[in-house]
Amino acid sequence: MGYTPNYSVIFNNLGFFIQGAIATLQLAMTSIALGLVLGILGALGRTSGNRILNGIAVAYVEFFRNTPFLIQLFFFYFGFSSVGLRMSAWQAAVLALAINFGAYSTEIVRAGIEGIGKGQVEAGMALGLKKMQIFRRIILVPALGNIYPSLVSQIVIAILFTSVVSQISAEELTFVGSYLQSRTFRSFEIYFFISLLYLAMVWIVKLAAYLVQRRFFGFMRYVR
Repeated sequence: MGYTPNYSVIFNNLGFFIQGAIATLQLAMTSIALGLVLGILGALGRTSGNRILNGIAVAYVEFFRNTPFLIQLFFFYFGFSSVGLRMSAWQAAVLALAINFGAYSTEIVRAGIEGIGKGQVEAGMALGLKKMQIFRRIILVPALGNIYPSLVSQIVIAILFTSVVSQISAEELTFVGSYLQSRTFRSFEIYFFISLLYLAMVWIVKLAAYLVQRRFFGFMRYVR
């Protein structure tokens, strides 16, 4: 007996899909912003020359880059609650995504910082720039320009990782799809449409990244 697709389930629930996509982008952007801060701090620890700070940064990166993200998510949501540190599914999702993104971006930012020539820093010192000015203007901004394509790729991965948080019932696009599928049993139509929505979100992010790159890092290759 053949299967007959019925796409009315998409149109009848379009509002739910849009809300889920918006929630996914909010979750991703919040986590990425926090994770990038962690990544910059981790990179500073890795390049500080201080053995203690470097050791902490290395341990952080190694742990969160070499353990499954799903286990990290369960640890923050179920593990923390078991010792009295309760948080909502959304809070646990943001925390897990941010810390995971921070671990990967630490190494990306570190590579960018180490790619800045010492001569440029010395030139800044010779011009009388303060340490914070040297870090911001000579180290951080050029480093971000160098690592921009890699950072955008990691951002895309982070957006796709948000689908995993449906496992703790955090309400985002995949959670919405699973809920609708359980009520309508139209798995093919629902998950196909969700795939298209994820693809559209990634394209939008890449387009935005392309425009930002042209505006601020025009000397670099465009993001592909």
